[in-house]
Amino acid sequence: MDSLVERALAADITASVDAITVTALGEVGVQADVIVGPGPLPGTPDWELEDGTDIPAQRQLAWQLTSLRLQLAVGIDCADTVVVLRAGGVTWALIAQAAGITRQAAHERWGGRVRDILDRYGDGMPDSVADDEPPTGAEPIGGSV
Repeated sequence: MDSLVERALAADITASVDAITVTALGEVGVQADVIVGPGPLPGTPDWELEDGTDIPAQRQLAWQLTSLRLQLAVGIDCADTVVVLRAGGVTWALIAQAAGITRQAAHERWGGRVRDILDRYGDGMPDSVADDEPPTGAEPIGGSV
């Protein structure tokens, strides 16, 4: 029995954790679809009605915000989702609202990682990123949602 306990305590669980995380992320997507609802299929009358409107973009934003909330609720690292939201022009205030924290807390938690990915070479953020970050060295204005 001791050898089984020793094996359990000494085993490298990295691959298993990765597999569980991938499965959990897949389920996050499924549940976001359940909550937000899928869009209409291309070519259908409902799809034609939405074509040229901002409804598909709203649905995608709602899906991403729902995914963020679900990932946070189950303890999955959601930094990639935050990067996608920021790259899509979503403000820190809206991300913070979805996360249930202040704007400043959201920026402090994910701002560095977002900057590392979206401004990899230090040339400035892409134009799509919302201009709601304080200047370098400045205190954030407001600090709450």
